[in-house]
Parts: sequence; C-alpha cells; structure tokens
Amino acid sequence: MRAIWSGTIQFGMVALPVRLYGATEEHAVRLHEIHALDGSRVEHRRFCRAEGREIPYEEVGRGYAMPDGSVVPLTEQDLARLPLPTKHTREVLGFVPGADIDPLSFARPYYAGPAGPGAERPYALLVEALARTGMVGVAKLAIRSRERMALLRPRRGVLVVQTLLWEDELREPGDLAPSAPVTDRELELAEVLIRELTGIEKREVHDEYGHALEQLIAAKASGGDWPTRQRGRCRLEAVAAVRADPA
Repeated sequence: MRAIWSGTIQFGMVALPVRLYGATEEHAVRLHEIHALDGSRVEHRRFCRAEGREIPYEEVGRGYAMPDGSVVPLTEQDLARLPLPTKHTREVLGFVPGADIDPLSFARPYYAGPAGPGAERPYALLVEALARTGMVGVAKLAIRSRERMALLRPRRGVLVVQTLLWEDELREPGDLAPSAPVTDRELELAEVLIRELTGIEKREVHDEYGHALEQLIAAKASGGDWPTRQRGRCRLEAVAAVRADPA
C-alpha cells in the first residue's frame, strides 16, 4: 500500500511517527455517460460563462459563492497562509470509551503504520493498551488540506485512524420515529426472532447487484441472452461466452 499521509501522533510526552494508508477500496462497476443515440462518450468540459469558451485546467481556480451570487476568489497562496497545525502532527485530545462514539459520525478509515523501527515499540504499546481498556483516542488531523476529527482504535493488532464527521454535519432524524405503540407480547416475539437470527457469516454475503451488472455487461458485449426474471429476482445466464449456433 502507498502511504497517503505521514506525521506524528502525540499524546502526553510520547511522539509516535506514523504513516497512513487507505483501509478500504470500493469495487463498484463504473458506468460512463454516453450519447444514447450513437453510444459515443459524453465529455464534461471546463467552460467559462463570461468569455463563452472552454478553458484549460491551468486557468481553473477556486472560489466561494456568496449569498448574493458574487464569488470570492481564493488563491493557493491564500489557502497556504491558513493555520493548519494538524497538517503533520495530530495531538490526542483525550481518550473515551469506544461505545460512547456514535457510528453515524464515522467517515473514512485508515491504517496507521509505524514510521521506522524506532516507532514500533511505542506503537505496539499504544495498540495493546487501547485493546485492553476498550478506549479510543480522539484527535484532530488534516488530510488533503481538510481538518477532521478522528478516532484512534485498535484492529487486529493495527492502529486504525477513523475520521469523523463534525457534529454540525450530522442531521437530526426529526419526526421520522413512528408514534405507534407496541405491546409486550409484540416485543417478546420480536426478541425471539432476533435471537433466532443472531450471527452472520459476512464472507458469504456478496454484492449481488454488482455481480449481476457485470454479467449483464458481458452478455450484451458478447450477444448473450437478455436477463430474465424468476421469482422476483433478476437471473442472468450464459453471459460470459458467445452463444452457440442454434443450428
């Protein structure tokens, strides 16, 4: 894996140099926009409204749109002058029980690996201490010039840095909760059902839609059969190879 961030985790008198690596990767089938009439790819160009022309990437900047419609331009020099102390050092603000963190605030996970042999022992001590106590560290860090709250938590002997959404980025559910009352008997039946369905083998759960989409693409590319529906589910057959001659 390629490191996307390097810096120091600091808590108390301990400074732990680490490198961050992406902990997840999505395998979604990517579809492109095309012209439906002839199947050609649709391009999105950078177009300047004021000059009525396409402009190169070198002329593209960034700006903030004001409520009145005007735009405040921001240069790279402007952004570089902003204070960002967490760019290379993340200081642990404190430790809290992991159960106290609402999973709704989880954003993106990263693996943190020790940066050099000298960091291995304090790294191992921190990971083991967090695992034994059930605590997680709360820190701030900046990745790609954006500051985030983050958790430090152990997973299989490795330190995971889990970025969090800010509190004002979480929406309240409002009146979505139902007001219908439930009886004790209904609760008992629901609890029985939950106990019967306790446990799941995640390795056996797959992205059926993504797999079916890949089969559909293969079928159309090779002239295979159109997917048929049986018992309410889309079933795709004989899609990887060209159909045999009916004769």
